[in-house]
Amino acid sequence: MLQPPHQSLQVAAMPSVPAPRVPAREEDGPWHSEAVCRRDEAGLFFAPSKEPTAARLSREEAAKRVCARCPVMVACREHALLQPEPYGVWGGLTAAERRVVLARRRRRAAELRQAPGAGPIAAAG
Repeated sequence: MLQPPHQSLQVAAMPSVPAPRVPAREEDGPWHSEAVCRRDEAGLFFAPSKEPTAARLSREEAAKRVCARCPVMVACREHALLQPEPYGVWGGLTAAERRVVLARRRRRAAELRQAPGAGPIAAAG
């Protein structure tokens, strides 16, 4: 399980597994070490309780602007989709937007299971 980049989250304890002794290089680090949000206020990415809708939308748009300039946005998004992260803005998507993406992925996977070997071109005829 990867450590989330957002500063306000805590990481669950992981079992200790000895790692090979290799000199650490910055480009070999986990994706979240390069996340732009590590340098921003974590409150931008997570809603306070009872946040008014207008304030939430404004905060989410600001968070998405941070994500848009992040070099690891795609990796962050995939992390949030695979976990799945239930709250916050991850990889430029809100929790509601991630639920839509996950539903589409499930639907696409179900369609592929139902019609093996029949792609969209074969189905169109």
